[in-house]
Amino acid sequence: MMKTIYRSVMATAIFVVLLCVAYPLLVYGVGRVLFADKASGGIIYKDGKPIGANLIGQAFAKPEYFHGRPSAAGSGYDATNSSGSNLGPTNQKFADGLKANVEAVLKENPTLKKGDVPTDLVTASGSGLDPHVSPASALVQVDRVAGARHVSADLVRGLVNEHVEGPQWGIFGDSVVNVLLLNLALDEKFPAGK
Repeated sequence: MMKTIYRSVMATAIFVVLLCVAYPLLVYGVGRVLFADKASGGIIYKDGKPIGANLIGQAFAKPEYFHGRPSAAGSGYDATNSSGSNLGPTNQKFADGLKANVEAVLKENPTLKKGDVPTDLVTASGSGLDPHVSPASALVQVDRVAGARHVSADLVRGLVNEHVEGPQWGIFGDSVVNVLLLNLALDEKFPAGK
């Protein structure tokens, strides 16, 4: 009996060390070496101060900026509360929220027609933290952003096209545009209020 208890305790201790210490440290180390930019969260600095992360979305509300997807994470892009809404398409709260999001997008972008609103611009991602929109979602915002910055829509459209990222490794997923990186490039190339 004592021999069985001893073996059980030793097996538990070995697995705790392997699975709770050694394996996480190995994964952490590999991540820091091979994916240093992503392992630290992809923090973006400007003048030595962190201004965002290219892996986590953030809210942009001003008309001179491109807007990302709505967030279902807490009060919006709350990384400590990452999740989707888990509301199905027949849920009235989902339908009401979707209708409100479509109306908000149409109000912000008066040249856009109701049937032309890209889905990802009015629905949250599964994590609620997605930093990307589809190229179509960025392009429907070009007129608003160009007007607010007093620059040609063609110049802004060109900047959007420069920031389209293809599928991961060329095969996985769809093309996307990172909203924060696009807005930073916009501030650099066409500063607001100039």
